[in-house]
Amino acid sequence: MSWDEWERLKADAARRRSDPARPGGGADAGPVAAADLVVHDDELGRLGSLAHRLRDRLRVDSDRAREQTFGAAVELTGGGLDTGAALTELHDAWNTKSRTLVDACGHISNHLDFTRAQHKKDDEKVATDVSVSVIEKYMK
Repeated sequence: MSWDEWERLKADAARRRSDPARPGGGADAGPVAAADLVVHDDELGRLGSLAHRLRDRLRVDSDRAREQTFGAAVELTGGGLDTGAALTELHDAWNTKSRTLVDACGHISNHLDFTRAQHKKDDEKVATDVSVSVIEKYMK
């Protein structure tokens, strides 16, 4: 998702929440309407898959960049250039930041997998624990 697309989606969501013609909308809308909380399992699955693929790609590409940066730092240092030490510092910072980003993508992917499984369990529990008479009682 591009930054522009993210900003557009945020603006659309804000507009929907502030639309007084929309049920539950307007400045005094209070809590988010239940319709805003709909989650589709296939969407969670796609997002989790994207996060997992991003994690794998970041890991591979950042390792390649880290190895090349370290190799250049060693050569520059061996050549007596002060730039080698600076490049080593850059290498270390890159390694830390890229690992953090790779881990974050893994956490996102794992959390979405967990969420899907938990929603499935919740749906199964509701389907087996809530009788038709209880539902009819709430509908009245």
